[in-house]
Amino acid sequence: MRLTFFIFTVFCYGQASKVLELSDKFLEVRKDGGHWLVMFYAPWCGHCKRLEPVWSHVAQALTKTNIRVGKVDCTRFTSMAHEFKIQGFPTIKFIKGNEDFTFDGDRTKEDIVNFGIRLSGPPVQELTRTDSMNNIKALHSLFFMYVGPHVGPLWDVYYATAVKMQAHGFFFSASTEIAKQHVDIDELPAVFVYKESLHYFYSVDSGYSISEAEHLNATLYNWINEERFETFPKVTRGNIHELMQTKKYLVLAVLEENKLQELPQEMIEFKDMVESVIRKKRDKYHKNFQFGWVGNPDLANSIAMSTLPLPNLIVLNSTTNHHHMLDDEPMQLTAEILDVFLEGVQNQSVPVYGGNGYTVSLYRTYFETRTGLASMWQGNPVLTTVLFGLPLGFLSLILYSICCADILDADEEEEELQHEKHE
Repeated sequence: MRLTFFIFTVFCYGQASKVLELSDKFLEVRKDGGHWLVMFYAPWCGHCKRLEPVWSHVAQALTKTNIRVGKVDCTRFTSMAHEFKIQGFPTIKFIKGNEDFTFDGDRTKEDIVNFGIRLSGPPVQELTRTDSMNNIKALHSLFFMYVGPHVGPLWDVYYATAVKMQAHGFFFSASTEIAKQHVDIDELPAVFVYKESLHYFYSVDSGYSISEAEHLNATLYNWINEERFETFPKVTRGNIHELMQTKKYLVLAVLEENKLQELPQEMIEFKDMVESVIRKKRDKYHKNFQFGWVGNPDLANSIAMSTLPLPNLIVLNSTTNHHHMLDDEPMQLTAEILDVFLEGVQNQSVPVYGGNGYTVSLYRTYFETRTGLASMWQGNPVLTTVLFGLPLGFLSLILYSICCADILDADEEEEELQHEKHE
């Protein structure tokens, strides 16, 4: 009864939006259970305002699920921000009981909805019907599957990994009979990832027994962490930190989309050429390289700390933050030249730049600040002038007042001395 009354009172945002405007009463209601997907925001935050229409679409997409979608104004309900340790806006959390999970992916409807759906179910979902495999392939382009009985070291480690990684991927299990109707399996039990209509199997390194749980704990977790991304995803500021968790070299094709998020033909050709290398030579590069592309060069410029000509290519070491760039003209890049370049990156025979040093970090901060100001000026020079002109004007007045006060004091002291001499 209390939950029903709470929902009625907070549902003041309108029936059409499907978004519940929550208050600090939610701290009591969460104890009653239920699954909640909540956006913590501040009214003055520009990123929050851009997320608002996406959030409405998320709520609409989850209408027929057991997930309630809400939002909290943290400037009004500061106790909520304190309880959930909100450090920036917007923050998206999935809340069930006393547990909460923070969304760290790209702020798109699809990614946010999948995040909620994953966490609303069990860590591993069991397939019980023959057609279930086709159904999940239609719903998800990437998922992990365990095949075999739910006993033994491989199952134990797979389930434990699914619990840790539930927020980042879909995990399923199936009987041997169901799985073999869809994929060829040589050894059982088995774990594979399905992505881009292909199956890739996890294999234990030679020299180790399947019963060695400690080895499985490390290798299976690392394998799942590396395989949870598509072969050539779009990279943004929202998901690059997740991609860097693979600890691989991140190979980025640097492109620029137009306002309709479309690529011109010459950039499509460059993107396809880069993608062809990992597609054709996956066995050679997949273990150490994660490929991707960016549709906005600002991210790559920030890594390179310079304005890159387009299209271009940059390789980021996700462990050390060093990066590698092409010496030749990017437009002349071919699959063969890229192959040689990546070999040079792997054996560290090509020049390296950047890193985590103090001087580099200082210069990167300067570059991003300068770039940000230039972007603000191009977008709205009047507003930029007001934002920075007024503080500088006040500072100038203060300094002028201080300096003039010193000069006036000095003049008064000099007049007093001259008066004393005359006397």
